[in-house]
Amino acid sequence: MSTTTHDAPSAGSYYVPHSSPWPIIGSVGLFVTMMGGANLLNGHAPTLLYCGLAVLIVMMIGWFNNVIRESQAGLYSPQMDRSFRWGMSWFIFSEVMFFAAFFGALFYARDYALPWLDGTSASKPMTHELLWPTFEERWPTNGPGRVGGTFEVMGPWGLPALNTLILLSSGATVTWAHWGLLKGNRRQLCLGLAATVGLGFLFVALQAVEYSHAYQHMNLTLGSGIYGSTFFMLTGFHGAHVTIGAIMLTVMLLRSLAGHFTPEHHFAFEAAAWYWHFVDVVWLGLFVFVYWF
Repeated sequence: MSTTTHDAPSAGSYYVPHSSPWPIIGSVGLFVTMMGGANLLNGHAPTLLYCGLAVLIVMMIGWFNNVIRESQAGLYSPQMDRSFRWGMSWFIFSEVMFFAAFFGALFYARDYALPWLDGTSASKPMTHELLWPTFEERWPTNGPGRVGGTFEVMGPWGLPALNTLILLSSGATVTWAHWGLLKGNRRQLCLGLAATVGLGFLFVALQAVEYSHAYQHMNLTLGSGIYGSTFFMLTGFHGAHVTIGAIMLTVMLLRSLAGHFTPEHHFAFEAAAWYWHFVDVVWLGLFVFVYWF
């Protein structure tokens, strides 16, 4: 592990960095990305969107590089460590609420809106008679208007079940890597992280195969009514989070190879592992409520 030593800051001290350009650069990148996305939705070229994303990538690389250098220089006190932990905890909580809203949309459409429309709900009997008296459909559905035409449902077995096994295995490998870090075993740490990164990107690749099959052979698209939109909204955002988590763990692997972590000081690794376990748990909910039921 790392052999560099520094005089540790006092327990109550708080490191205040020098003026940094990254916050304003990040704000500009977000603004340009938003404008580029709006232009893309209105039929314009995606050039502005790509420029905004490029600025954001440069900002993230530069800002995180600064934080890593400060950490390696021994500038962070235990108080800073607690701040980082609280910050990551609240970030993951915000992500929990993010997915809770999407699961709520699925629950509302499936367990409230459909019974109202097909007349099986005692609380709103007139909705069926006044709006869609001929609607007699159960989940999964593309709605009374049959938006997007007929489609096939994505079943739980096959690629979804394989991806579940892959993601659960990746949770085990990242935990094994953490055990290696705590024991000062860099080989176990690096092997565990390499396996986790490989499994993470394999998950994303198989999900891309699943999406291609859905669009080309099942007519299951974002335009396939409420089922298609909730399916791709939930699985797509989760896939984006898996991609982000795999990139984070790739950085942790590179830092581990460089000997940045010690059994006593390794919160960056812990933060990435927390995020990865969160991604695992969300996928279990997706597999049960989106694919299985």
